[in-house]
Amino acid sequence: MKFKDTDIQSLIGKVLRGGMIVSMSIVLFGGIFYVVRHGHSIPDYKKFNGIPPFMQHAGSLIVAATNLKGQAIIQLGIVLLIATPILRVVCSTIGFVLEKDYLYVGISLLVLLIIFASMMGGRVG
Repeated sequence: MKFKDTDIQSLIGKVLRGGMIVSMSIVLFGGIFYVVRHGHSIPDYKKFNGIPPFMQHAGSLIVAATNLKGQAIIQLGIVLLIATPILRVVCSTIGFVLEKDYLYVGISLLVLLIIFASMMGGRVG
């Protein structure tokens, strides 16, 4: 099957729209859970609590989200929102491979390498 440039652009557009809709739906769902459970509490701004332990690792974030913790569900939606443009680069790379445009395959693989190197080498705080 031969792919045209418009087919790949259409697929990339659907990936971006779908990722945005799914991630924002997850954030909204988590926000509703958070407000229902914690909407009545008054925050104590005199004491800094920091990041909850379940938000420090991907595995514990997923476990907390499946336990319907509002903060974890919101964070999971944000992670998905950040992952959407990365998925776009992956889809572009696949499209360039199908089109046999190897210069752009190399460029998009370099972009992915830079993204993943910065993710692995990044420091928090």
